[in-house]
Amino acid sequence: MEADLIDKLMRLAALRLEARERELLKDNLSKIVHLIDTMQSADTDGVEPLDHPLDGVQPLRPDHVTEVVDRNRFQEVAPEVRDGLYLVPRVVE
Repeated sequence: MEADLIDKLMRLAALRLEARERELLKDNLSKIVHLIDTMQSADTDGVEPLDHPLDGVQPLRPDHVTEVVDRNRFQEVAPEVRDGLYLVPRVVE
């Protein structure tokens, strides 16, 4: 990993690092790139993609309404309402 690439990454990430930290960053990034290269070289032809590595099933809880929202009561105290919607000042022009 070249020093100018480290400088560019530090500038993009708004980082200021000491010399020792820069060397550590350089070593860690080199290890990450090497790991990615190793993973890229694995033959995955014929391997189906997985959504999860385990065959577990996540049990779902029953979906029951536990409270009722009284929209009219809440909108009575709103500064401005129209057709059941809250009106707010425009903030983007």
